[in-house]
Amino acid sequence: MNVFKKLFAVAGFALAGLAFAPAAVAQEAPDALVKRISQEVLDTAKSDKDIQSGNQKRVLELVEAKILPHVDFQRMTALAAGRFWREATPEQQKQLTNEFRTLLVYTYSGAISQVKDQKLEFKPMRADASDTEVEVRSQVLQPRGGDPIQLNYRLEKSPSGWKIYDVNVLGAWLVETYKGNFAAEIGKGGIDGLIKTLSDRNKRLAASAAKTGKSS
Repeated sequence: MNVFKKLFAVAGFALAGLAFAPAAVAQEAPDALVKRISQEVLDTAKSDKDIQSGNQKRVLELVEAKILPHVDFQRMTALAAGRFWREATPEQQKQLTNEFRTLLVYTYSGAISQVKDQKLEFKPMRADASDTEVEVRSQVLQPRGGDPIQLNYRLEKSPSGWKIYDVNVLGAWLVETYKGNFAAEIGKGGIDGLIKTLSDRNKRLAASAAKTGKSS
């Protein structure tokens, strides 16, 4: 998990930017949506003193309240679970989705306070107007001339607008990265074992967030 956290830390501020998307622009083009919202979250993260001070509880509240409508966590979880998803009961699918969603929220929120002087650069999107699945490609420009970091999104068009279901950082897709971890945990303890592993991790992250919030 440590390698994953390093790879995806930078994705947090951009993905969490979707928290600011108003309902009125739900049908906005996917690349325009991600581009506009990402800039908003960059500006907010740079100016919010609580976020800059590392108050994870403050960031968690923002992400929990705003980000969920713009990410298809169920599809993300199903893809990460692979063939095992079909073997899980509806209740196990629900629990697994909830735990995975919580883990990703902690992962994203933990990155927002790291935003300093980064800038985003978007590449032209190759897609037709009739496409229901697209990839939005961008890169994070580091201060002081550091190497750019690849940051791409896969989105699917839904009745309520475009939703993200996968993120790529430095050539590694989030779903594919977790797929191996999920399979290993299921091999040891079944679906329930995976749910317990995620639940235990989330409890530790929650305790850490609460401690950070109190100390800030």
